[in-house]
Amino acid sequence: MNIRFWGLRALKFLFLGALFVGLAGYVTMSLWNWLVPVLFHGPVLSFGQALGLFALSKILLGGFGGGHRRRWQRQRGAWGAKGREMWRQRMESRLATLPEEQRERFRQKFAKCAGKHGWGESTAEATSNQPVSG
Repeated sequence: MNIRFWGLRALKFLFLGALFVGLAGYVTMSLWNWLVPVLFHGPVLSFGQALGLFALSKILLGGFGGGHRRRWQRQRGAWGAKGREMWRQRMESRLATLPEEQRERFRQKFAKCAGKHGWGESTAEATSNQPVSG
């Protein structure tokens, strides 16, 4: 690959990025000016204000992340059995580096915490001893 190819690719990327920002600003401005003044008697926004509002909403609502969280969820199975198994293996590998005393303390604290939230063996034992209402 030569420099000319990468230069054209960079220009294409910049053009598409500017097009996206402009389109997002226009859509934000249009929706705001269509809804807010009529419904809430709010101000009409200019294009620059709409770009600022769009950027602020992306910052406050967690945009600009590059999709790392979604990629991580796909990788671990999005709370499925595969994800639980991967989590369990990762925790076991981390616990393997701890001394036995600290490992046992962690397991006891986790079991206590998990029991409060309805997970783990402690709740299964507690519910099996209770009579079934019916």
